[in-house]
Amino acid sequence: MNKATKISLSFALASVIGTGGIANASDHAPSSRPEAGAVYTMNNASEGNAVLVYRRAPNGTLSPSASYPTGGFGTGSGLGNQGGVILSDDDRWLFAVNAGSDELSMFEVRKNGLSLVQTVKSGGVGPVSVTSNDDLVYVLNAGSDNIAGFRVTHKGKLESIPNSYRPLSGSGTAPAQIEFSPSGRDLVITEKATNKLVVYEVDRDGLPEDTPEVIDSVGQTPFGFSFGKHRNLFVSEAAGGAPNASSVSSYRLTRDGGLDLVDGAASTGLTAACWIVVTPNGRHLYTTVAGSSAISGYKIARSGDLTLLNPDGITASTGPGSVPIDMAISDNGRFLYALSTSNQTVSEFHIQADGSLVPIGTLNGIPEAANGLAAR
Repeated sequence: MNKATKISLSFALASVIGTGGIANASDHAPSSRPEAGAVYTMNNASEGNAVLVYRRAPNGTLSPSASYPTGGFGTGSGLGNQGGVILSDDDRWLFAVNAGSDELSMFEVRKNGLSLVQTVKSGGVGPVSVTSNDDLVYVLNAGSDNIAGFRVTHKGKLESIPNSYRPLSGSGTAPAQIEFSPSGRDLVITEKATNKLVVYEVDRDGLPEDTPEVIDSVGQTPFGFSFGKHRNLFVSEAAGGAPNASSVSSYRLTRDGGLDLVDGAASTGLTAACWIVVTPNGRHLYTTVAGSSAISGYKIARSGDLTLLNPDGITASTGPGSVPIDMAISDNGRFLYALSTSNQTVSEFHIQADGSLVPIGTLNGIPEAANGLAAR
């Protein structure tokens, strides 16, 4: 490993466990049916954040399309997060955090690109993750250890929800992700520094309850997570970057907003499992293992129990020193993409029926500070 790779790896792991050639495109005519097949990230640049769009070909390979300024600023460095760029469930809206200017941007997804609708204050300091369900949008602010809510109006604008500000379990929690449960009745947050999972129940008015459920994570440094079928929740655990100590755990979300452990901590046998995705059919999950430059896959039983797809934990490699971070799966469940800022690539894979991953290409030229990944 050369000096540059060591520095890059150290920087990436610090963002895990710490606190914290595309041309501009013109506007396009609106359409209720966006063109299928695209992947999105953001450059997270401190001089001006922008969402980058890549077209997805029928065979799953990506090509640069356009860059859309968010109207806010990034940090130019890792955010230690998951969910910095997301699509709404109907693919009509795209949301991106601006961690450098404490803002949230909302785009309309149109047939031939994106149109910036609004950039608003995030309701806190250092937004790192965003989630949406129907017309509700919630932002996780890492710098102020809080969440704040918004509503997408019938006119397609973001409005802050009064009295939606809620704290996390304490200060200096180093939160990584916020996400709605599939029903929209719960908000889950991971806290890396406290080894806690926080669950807020959400009422019919879109407001979280006053006091959340705070659950001890079975594995150390809970990071990314994703919901599967049957109210199952899958959490990656970076173990503070300790060599070969990372894991994935599964929980079941109870009706009263609690989490019951199903299986954990299921070891990857690798270093720093951080970002996680579940296939649309709920049969497999994948976690990027940043310290091992690999992707670990698991088979998911109906019960939520987990079985490694490969005994050595390596379902796919993203290349020596690549340090993969964010991941996304296409809506059709056929393709998986992994963002690696250390070598400025997106690795492209075809997902097989048995969960194995077949490399189909590599997209080069990704910005060094890129963050977030969403796909359709």
